[in-house]
Amino acid sequence: MSRGTSGGTGGGLLVAGTTSDAGKSVVTAGICRWLVRQGVKVAPFKAQNMSLNSFVTREGAEIGRAQAMQAQAARVEPTALMNPVLLKPGSDRSSQVVLMGKPVGEMSARGYHGGRQEQLLGTVLECLAELRGTYDAVICEGAGSPAEINLRRTDIVNMGIARNARLPVLVVGDIDRGGVFASFFGTVALLSPEDQEFVAGFLVNKFRGDVSLLEPGLDMLENLTGRRTYGVLPFQHGLGIDEEDGLRVSLRGSVRESEVSSPVGEDILRVAVCAIPLMSNFTDVDALAAEPGVVVRFVDRAEELVDADLVVVPGTRGTVRALEWLRERGLADALARRAAQGRPVLGICGGFQILGEHIEDEVESRAGRVDGLGLLPVRVRFAREKTLTRPVGEALGEPVEGYEIHHGVAQVTGGTPFLDGCRVGEVWGTHWHGSLESDGFRRAFLREVAAAAGRRFVPAADTSFGSLREEQLDRLGDLIEEHADTDALWRLIESGAPTGLPFIPPGAPA
Repeated sequence: MSRGTSGGTGGGLLVAGTTSDAGKSVVTAGICRWLVRQGVKVAPFKAQNMSLNSFVTREGAEIGRAQAMQAQAARVEPTALMNPVLLKPGSDRSSQVVLMGKPVGEMSARGYHGGRQEQLLGTVLECLAELRGTYDAVICEGAGSPAEINLRRTDIVNMGIARNARLPVLVVGDIDRGGVFASFFGTVALLSPEDQEFVAGFLVNKFRGDVSLLEPGLDMLENLTGRRTYGVLPFQHGLGIDEEDGLRVSLRGSVRESEVSSPVGEDILRVAVCAIPLMSNFTDVDALAAEPGVVVRFVDRAEELVDADLVVVPGTRGTVRALEWLRERGLADALARRAAQGRPVLGICGGFQILGEHIEDEVESRAGRVDGLGLLPVRVRFAREKTLTRPVGEALGEPVEGYEIHHGVAQVTGGTPFLDGCRVGEVWGTHWHGSLESDGFRRAFLREVAAAAGRRFVPAADTSFGSLREEQLDRLGDLIEEHADTDALWRLIESGAPTGLPFIPPGAPA
């Protein structure tokens, strides 16, 4: 059945969480997919995102990768309006501020929360208003927890935007971590009475077991808070797509390793990804992990490269720092040995720069000239202007699409051309993120890797990364449709107004 708002300002909802990584991103995507399947014209929105996983829109704007994924869930083209403020950490205390898709400078956390954040509220509200004037519904994602009371005065992404834009708030809690009832109650109890008015209720995420055993607790929670639970989503593997901060791979000892399905040929292919500091766009290897017979591990020790058929040096927000880290841990020497032995290495963006001869950086680290690993004939100079493009091309006889996000300008002085970079022996380098999502190119590249590694590995002829991604997004939509009270959820979205629910005083009944 098609749903739609009555006209004027579109409906809206803010998906907040009891903690970071409670499931806000995937719940937002799931609601977007559920709504668009109901005939609703919907868009995602996140006022302020802190992430090293980013994406380039068609107009050349940099936004959080999670918002690009949510736009795909909503079946709309991502734009800068959907993530007006992006913070890209460069250290524990400072971040690059990206405003409306363009970098505007570095800022300390104290400086940002001390004044700049409040100045951005107007921009954020204008973007949200434009989306709500265009779409039937806008599903907003919060950040961290709305109960970060030390940051409430300058908040523009949680209750600050809920109150200014008059959005009902759904609080998501990860029950798999434990303590979800205390987290729900404590989140609401810490808010001011004015903020509490906008909290409509709760959504339980990642539940394992018999829901009937949970129901008494949900009833008690409603009696304590005056707020209902809108659904209990079951735990499902493989749904953490395009997350902001964590690695979507399971932790096995010191090695984070993807699941692997049976190979088409006789052998599996082992891919080791160097878990360098400030690693960015690690989503580049998702397409490899999706291939039958390919296992992807994130590693941080030289000995973990020994049995790898391919080593990937991924992107990073701190190229010089990552280079130092590789040397300190013996990984740089291990990469050099691989190159000398003709064993495959792929550098992407910052990883590509690391593999070059030298780096001149007066922008990111201000370290000046630094020697690279010297595995590729490339010299890199950091420019103040950031390159943000969506290139298309051909490599290994196959069409390729990608996106570029970098300050480093590469001068390639030799080797065989490879996308915008080069290849020397079995060492490959490019600035192109997302290239491995091009199915034909990925298969051709894996055949080259397998041949160099001496593996009897055969890429699956029918693996479509785009189709797999669509299946994942449909699974998120199914979770909402099958396990949430969608009629009540739609009424909440359509109302776009505060709930007027009772105030819960701090320390309320035990």
